[in-house]
Amino acid sequence: MTTVALYLLITFGLGGVAMAVRLPPLVGFLTAGFVINALHLDKLPELEVIADLGVTLLLFAIGLKLNARILLRKEVWLTTSVHLLASVVLGGAVLWLGAVAGLAMLTDQNLQTIALLAFALSFSSTVFVVKVLEERGESHALYGRIAVGILVMQDIIAVVFLTATSGQLPSPWALAVLAGLWPMTLFARKIWGRLGHGEMQALFGMVMAFVPGYALFTAVGLKGDLGALIMGVLLASHPSASELARSLFHIKELLLVGFFVSIGLTGLPTLPTIEVALLMLLLLPIKAIGYGGLLTLLRVRYRTAMLAGLGLTNFSEFGLIVVSVGVSMGMLDKTWLVEMSIAVALSFVVSALFNGRGHILVEKLAARLPAQDETKLTPEERPADAGDAEVVVIGTGRVGLSTYRRLNDHYGFRVLGVDYNGPRVQQLRSEGYRVIEGDATDLDFWNRLRHSGSVHTAVLAMHRHGANVTALECLRESGFSGNVAAVARYDDEVKWAIEHGVGIAFNIYAGAGLELADQVGERELAKLARPDGDAAEPT
Repeated sequence: MTTVALYLLITFGLGGVAMAVRLPPLVGFLTAGFVINALHLDKLPELEVIADLGVTLLLFAIGLKLNARILLRKEVWLTTSVHLLASVVLGGAVLWLGAVAGLAMLTDQNLQTIALLAFALSFSSTVFVVKVLEERGESHALYGRIAVGILVMQDIIAVVFLTATSGQLPSPWALAVLAGLWPMTLFARKIWGRLGHGEMQALFGMVMAFVPGYALFTAVGLKGDLGALIMGVLLASHPSASELARSLFHIKELLLVGFFVSIGLTGLPTLPTIEVALLMLLLLPIKAIGYGGLLTLLRVRYRTAMLAGLGLTNFSEFGLIVVSVGVSMGMLDKTWLVEMSIAVALSFVVSALFNGRGHILVEKLAARLPAQDETKLTPEERPADAGDAEVVVIGTGRVGLSTYRRLNDHYGFRVLGVDYNGPRVQQLRSEGYRVIEGDATDLDFWNRLRHSGSVHTAVLAMHRHGANVTALECLRESGFSGNVAAVARYDDEVKWAIEHGVGIAFNIYAGAGLELADQVGERELAKLARPDGDAAEPT
């Protein structure tokens, strides 16, 4: 237990230091792995298990929120394919130049080995990218959906690569497993609907991720975490899918700490490994420009293309698997595992630094580029129309939709909903709501919003405080001078909103208590007012 205590103390301490200097905690977790390694503390085999559990739950949660149709978009499959091929060619050229320059670890490598290393560096980290998107509350934004779609396509390519290099085809039972997944999920849905909203639902999610997902796929020679992703996709249409994803959120986040720490435990850096790692980092801007350029050619706005590219600008933990395959085939020395872990860790640090100010950087860069023809952009990227709306409700989740109904039905305001979740927008439109698809954290969205002069109030009802903060900044920057109201989950968020000029900042938990008290009070007053003592139903 002493070793476990030291692991926790170092990880917690360095995570706190990272937060203190305005970096994501995961940078501190990565550093903790190298510090623990340098201190020569006893290894904890359980840490690898924790890391695997975290990654599996992460992919299951992605599946719960993934619309599989995103994979059919050319912005996803075509970008993934072209970018991977270009990355292998350009990455191989950079590494070959390093060998020509005399870098010790590269001088003895042949072109086949260099191509393998470039292939390993072409992937982006699913764990890192999804964590950044969740922290921003932008998993459903168009750029977030494109980025996640590209990551899923990369996972599929990874499965093909591992199958080809293992020299063994999946078990003949693999087809039977794949064919039986849909009937299995139909049965699971019936059980799911009877589990309520407590710990049994969270346990159900873990069972589905690890048993028919990870364990069953692994047993038939398929990639286990891909199985967890597929299970999530098959269960995504259930009405409780979002609730399940939320119930697993903190469990997944805690387990993923083990993943980031484990990267640093692979080995300690030396001068030659640092030199090659720095050379590899030169591929990051090439990777970002490649994603941004390809997506722009496919008629995506500059901002969307650059944000997706910036998020994907890192190396993947899958690179470690590719290198381990190279080691097992005798193509690479074991020191390359340490090298790749250092490159992955450094790429996370660099990506965290740039993604922390991603919106600001992108807005400045986009403003300097030539104007795009709006008629040729994808439908989601074209200007929206506010019509004669008086109130805009940003975020149409449970809180936002309740706000919309109350303002529209009770107070008679002309209300417009804004949400970046395309399928949800289509569903609400079919139910008669006036909702447009748009990313409220995008300054250009507000600048391009047509007929918005009648809007006098904006309600920030997104569930992530960070997203509401960015939306408020965009509103102010676009010249909006009307009233702003915002929901919050914590008192410090309410305080922040008031200090930054929000007229009404509402704690949704306190609000629920006030509403309940009003209902009770109205019922009791009505009961006292009636001679027979029977309470009338409150209105």
